[in-house]
Amino acid sequence: MAITPDSFNSESNTMTDAKYSERSGLRTLRGVQVLGTGSYLPDQIVTNQDLASLGYDSDWILQRTGIQARRKLPDDLATSDMAIEAAQRCIEQSDVNPHLIDLIIVATMTPDSPVPSAACLVQDRLGLQAPAMDVNAACAGFMYALVTASQFVAAGGSQYALVVGADTNTRIVNPQDVKTYPLFGDGAGAVLLGKGNSTQGFASYTLGAEGDGASLLGIPAGGSRCPLTAESIVSGEQFIHMDGRSVFKWAVRLLCDTIQDVLLHAECTVDDVDLVILHQANARIIDAAADGLKIDRSKLVVNLDQYGNTSAGSIPICLDECHRSGNIRPGDKILLCGFGAGLAWGAALLEW
Repeated sequence: MAITPDSFNSESNTMTDAKYSERSGLRTLRGVQVLGTGSYLPDQIVTNQDLASLGYDSDWILQRTGIQARRKLPDDLATSDMAIEAAQRCIEQSDVNPHLIDLIIVATMTPDSPVPSAACLVQDRLGLQAPAMDVNAACAGFMYALVTASQFVAAGGSQYALVVGADTNTRIVNPQDVKTYPLFGDGAGAVLLGKGNSTQGFASYTLGAEGDGASLLGIPAGGSRCPLTAESIVSGEQFIHMDGRSVFKWAVRLLCDTIQDVLLHAECTVDDVDLVILHQANARIIDAAADGLKIDRSKLVVNLDQYGNTSAGSIPICLDECHRSGNIRPGDKILLCGFGAGLAWGAALLEW
């Protein structure tokens, strides 16, 4: 249950900012700015009509998810290829000498292979001399990576940090699963972080997890507990399994509670926010959260109708499209929230 302004100020439940932050896992992180953005979407478009020819109900897909199309990566390419394209576009826009980049973090749950990390492949292809690592928090991965990189920059451990969210989801969804297969698409987005002034960065942020919900969304086989076998492959255990109804209810509750907490900690309201970018999972989740929080629809960014759920690529793709279209200006307050398997989430109020 989110703490409301009334309970925060009540005599029976008075808390200092420090105690509130400690209890809620909320923090402030200033002095970091986004210097550039980039994104990449594969050329192949798979529409609902295309899926209808394979036996899917195109009307059901649109009504239940808001998705009309999604992108599919060619078979000869992988997640690192998308990450590299997004990163190159980001670096070019930032006008920063790429050789000064000294940290690379890639958020993904679909690396090219278990080892090495996708980040190391990106580092090599970009020709950079920088430490590189992957972060796997599924659809919350970009938020985890963004906060981690921001902490490096703010603490002086990195001068320029490249953060990429990329996933090739079409490789891990089961074509026989009519309720899950149409939801996902492939894509990547990137941001480059550097030192900012005292007003830039996170006015408030939080990361969290509810591991007791791990069974609601995950891939059963392919890890150390259940290695892939011929039998598990035949039964489709290498694909995403999702309890859609339970995840839906959790996501709506999570969005409303967490965003309320972030705004309260930042001493802001939804009216102070210039742009709202939520993980593009399902239009009904976004609509329900927007209604619950009374978010002005003109501030709400939605592109899942064209791309579907791109997992860790979702938020940075939105950021790049808004940035390049001129919808983000210095000083803007941008509300971000990613959520997904884990169950994990990250939310923040970012001042540009």
